[in-house]
Amino acid sequence: MAFNFSVFKVRALSAIVFAIIMLVGIIWNNWSFFTLFAVIAIGCLYEYQKLLALIYPSYKNISVIHKWGLIVLGVSIMFALSNKILPIDGAIFNLFRTKIIPILAGVLLLSDIVAKKFSLQNLVISFAGLIYIPMSLSLFYIIKGANANYNYDQYYAAYKFVIPLLIIVSIWVNDTMAYLVGSLIGKKQLSPVSPNKTWEGTIAGIVITVLLVPTITAFIFKDLDTNFVFLLCLVSTIAGTYGDLFQSGLKRQAGVKDSGKMMPGHGGFLDRFDSILLAVPFAWFLMDILYRQ
Repeated sequence: MAFNFSVFKVRALSAIVFAIIMLVGIIWNNWSFFTLFAVIAIGCLYEYQKLLALIYPSYKNISVIHKWGLIVLGVSIMFALSNKILPIDGAIFNLFRTKIIPILAGVLLLSDIVAKKFSLQNLVISFAGLIYIPMSLSLFYIIKGANANYNYDQYYAAYKFVIPLLIIVSIWVNDTMAYLVGSLIGKKQLSPVSPNKTWEGTIAGIVITVLLVPTITAFIFKDLDTNFVFLLCLVSTIAGTYGDLFQSGLKRQAGVKDSGKMMPGHGGFLDRFDSILLAVPFAWFLMDILYRQ
């Protein structure tokens, strides 16, 4: 893929604006942190439903309650899993887990039965969407708030935003470097589902990320374990690449170029966050292996 400066300029400008919004949401306070990823989940779930309806025409037949209720259910799950970061009485979170979430799930099921639109395939698609998007993003809340359950340095307790931020920055640096290198020297296609991605760009993106991000992080946050940051960047970039390819496969099956039009030059929510959706579970798993007490 030849380098296109005008496309890169649009992508860069929109990415800068978006990065500022993300940075404020992550660092400002716990409510902004929760809200940021809840909004991302809403946008991703909405686009997920549109894509899957193109791939599986029967999914277009789900009831209106099922369609919008799935988004409400997704946010409710995220709220229930954010109990470690939000300053709310634990009884409210338990109420969501034991009462509200099962009720919402039951309403979705009954709405299709009453409307005579019940389909096991459609329920599986919706359930998979909940795992893929809100439950995955909710791991950010667990990573940020679970310091008491992990034996890593107390530095993390003072800067709980660092690990979520490193995951996101690693993916963004990897995407940018892979795009630039692939555009300039890329020749060998990485996968048929994503024709514009090359092996040269992918390898360069991962290598540059795992060298650049830990180096800059060590300079800014001197107490962080550099080896851990290196592993975190490596896992995030590799998993993120597969997340990107998975989303590209969905779009290819749906016959669309972008999942939406949320960001100029980047597409929709799923286009922007597809890598993160797969990287977060692997980053959480890495932390659980290394630091669980």
